[in-house]
Amino acid sequence: MKQVTDATFTTEVLEADRPVLVEFTATWCGPCRQLAPVLAQIATEEEARLKVVEIDVDTNPETVSRYAVLSTPTLLLFHAGEPIKSLVGARPKRILLQSLEDALAITAN
Repeated sequence: MKQVTDATFTTEVLEADRPVLVEFTATWCGPCRQLAPVLAQIATEEEARLKVVEIDVDTNPETVSRYAVLSTPTLLLFHAGEPIKSLVGARPKRILLQSLEDALAITAN
C-alpha cells in the first residue's frame, strides 16, 4: 500500500483520477496493524476503481489536523478532492467493502 505524506497528499489523494481510500494510521496502533492486510487485499482487488493509501498520523500533523482525525485507524474516502465517507475503527473485509459500496457506486456515475 502506498504511503502518502503532508507533502504528497494533494497530488496523490486530492488530484487523483479515481476515488481514494486513505487510512490514517500509526505504527503503535494494534487495530491499524489488523486492518493493513485487509486494505492491501482491497487495494489489489479494487485497483481499477479505487486507490488505497495510508498516512502516518505521527509524522503528518498538517493533514491529520485538516481532516480532524482523532482516532486510528480512521478511513476517509475521497472523490474529486473531497472526503465523501468516514469510517473509524478496524472491520472485516466484507463489512468494509459493504460500507464503501454505496459511496463507490455514486462515484461511478
